[in-house]
Amino acid sequence: MHYLIGDLQGCCDALARLLEKIDFSPSRDRLYLLGDLVNRGPDSLTTLRRLQSLGDAAQCLLGNHDLHLLATAAGVRAPHKGDTLDAILQAPDREALLEWLRRQRLAMRAQGWLMVHAGVVPQWDAEQTLTLAEEVHALLRGPELAEFLPQMYGNEPDRWKEELEGVARLRFVINVLTRIRYCNAKGKLDFKTKEGLGTAPEGYLPWFDVPERRTAGHPIAFGHWSTLGLVQRPDLLALDTGCVWGGELTAARVADGQALEIIQVPCVQARKPGAD
Repeated sequence: MHYLIGDLQGCCDALARLLEKIDFSPSRDRLYLLGDLVNRGPDSLTTLRRLQSLGDAAQCLLGNHDLHLLATAAGVRAPHKGDTLDAILQAPDREALLEWLRRQRLAMRAQGWLMVHAGVVPQWDAEQTLTLAEEVHALLRGPELAEFLPQMYGNEPDRWKEELEGVARLRFVINVLTRIRYCNAKGKLDFKTKEGLGTAPEGYLPWFDVPERRTAGHPIAFGHWSTLGLVQRPDLLALDTGCVWGGELTAARVADGQALEIIQVPCVQARKPGAD
């Protein structure tokens, strides 16, 4: 069986209950985690250790919170008030966990689904999305990461151009794959609005509703957008259902580009709502 799982954000107990509910076996089943593995929840350290221990049975994407952990560990990003990363940063196996995190991707494809943490701009098709994500993956694994991390943050450029290169290109790709919610028809990004459908700024749409999106018709699964909640369409799955904010942890059993079953467990230990 193959399962896509929404944002964990350190909710290790919920993950354990979800795996029990689906009768998960690492020798038989495969998990695909859609990013934001850590932070804000009660046990980010155990969450990372659990995922790392599963080996190839758990394929993980990086979300904005996971990149924030890498930047904080490198000393180029100040901890946020609501962070719950100290246990990782002080753990004896810290370096092994961070090295494992660096090897995770920003996009992947399996069972007919393109998987990203946040979304894609309308100008990219599935192949370009995977190619651009691989550029970032190579950087994360390479020796230039320490030099790049201080330059990773910022909202510019806010529109895709093929001629983008260097830091600007990498920053834009990361912003799309880990932060996008709304954009306009030309792919210009809006990072201010974090609420659900119906709150789009004038001229903007949820990225997946932009007309003539090049990935339209290609099944895509994503997380990141907790205020959106569960969205299930024939070619779209939104699986961040706000576990860390008192919602559910959601998984979808998938095969051949179809979602066959939705499985959820409630989150027992929740934080007060806040920006994700």
